Amino acid sequence: SEQVQPAPAAVAELLNKGGCASCHGANFSKPLDPSYPKLAGQNADYLYVALKSYQDGGHSTWGRNNPIMGGMAKPFSRAELKAIANYIGSLPGELQVVPQSKFR
Repeated sequence: SEQVQPAPAAVAELLNKGGCASCHGANFSKPLDPSYPKLAGQNADYLYVALKSYQDGGHSTWGRNNPIMGGMAKPFSRAELKAIANYIGSLPGELQVVPQSKFR
């Protein structure tokens, strides 16, 4: 299995501030509840856009209206969200892209 790189101190502080691991689990790959997503290994750009979307929860086109994640994402600046997304996206995860024949 791949070695997990510890988060840089500034990112670790952000992850602690958000309490991310309390729901998304160890290495962001073992969620507390099966309905919570595994984050490790997701594309960093996708994670960043998702976090920004929680900040804009009321917007019908791109907002995500999960009240818990909205509250978690709102206190962070865009640069902080980007740092979080880049770190979590760099972690080894169980998720993988599986090509679908209908998209070929």
